[in-house]
Amino acid sequence: MNKKNKPNELNIAIQGYEGSFHQEAAQTFFGKNMNAVCCDTFRDVIKVVLNKKESDAGVMAIENTIAGSILPNYNLLHKSGLKIVGEVYMLIRQNLMVNIGVPLEDIKEVHSHSMALQQCFKYLDEHRWKLVETEDTALSAKKLAKSKNPHVGVIASRLAAEIYDLEMIAPNIHTMKNNYTRFLILNREEDVVEIEGANKASIYFHTDNSKGSLAKVLNKINEVDINLSKLQSFPIPGSDWKYSFHVDMEFSDIKQLHHALEMITPLTEELRVNGIYKKGKNM
Repeated sequence: MNKKNKPNELNIAIQGYEGSFHQEAAQTFFGKNMNAVCCDTFRDVIKVVLNKKESDAGVMAIENTIAGSILPNYNLLHKSGLKIVGEVYMLIRQNLMVNIGVPLEDIKEVHSHSMALQQCFKYLDEHRWKLVETEDTALSAKKLAKSKNPHVGVIASRLAAEIYDLEMIAPNIHTMKNNYTRFLILNREEDVVEIEGANKASIYFHTDNSKGSLAKVLNKINEVDINLSKLQSFPIPGSDWKYSFHVDMEFSDIKQLHHALEMITPLTEELRVNGIYKKGKNM
């Protein structure tokens, strides 16, 4: 894991290596004057964010327009007690990069994470390259820069090309051009301040599982003209087919949210507000 390098830099925990899409999302939210605290797993990200000495905040992917929700990350969020203080919707652009000066015809192998390779099959099928799956897109870029191999290309982010001084020989080679990932910005509850202009909230709750109990909650939310942008269910471990729910709600006035919470609290057995923040924009 990285340590803070400069006095004015924010330490932001991310999953993956420098040059990853998580780092791009972190820079989008916090600005480029931040230091990426690279973590091997999402569980490690949570641990680092919980430790005030190691980080100022963290970034964690939560869903993708192609792959859907990252369910284990919802569970990590709910158990951690961390709060959502923002979000970033990032268009995932996959780029083929090589060491500087290497022509396309010299490439024999392309290395990247399996998901990145799958996202680029239409372009890759036009060539007879050997495809090599790796554990991380940014790590592939880092290894290529170190090896100086003139016959290997990697698929990674534009940021990875900048960090490792690689040449983007074929940018934007992903097949699906509308591939967005939603990243959550997380912080410790004691460090959260009220966000001016907040218009979105994430809550977690479960009901007594009686007939129509979920519908009653959703109807109350609808009564105050709040838009339900996400409803995700999770089985409650050890229960007899009972479920908890994560809900994202969009509102125009914070009073709407408070009114909704007042109305649904008596209808739930447990209710937690995981964050009140500003809705992200597509980047």
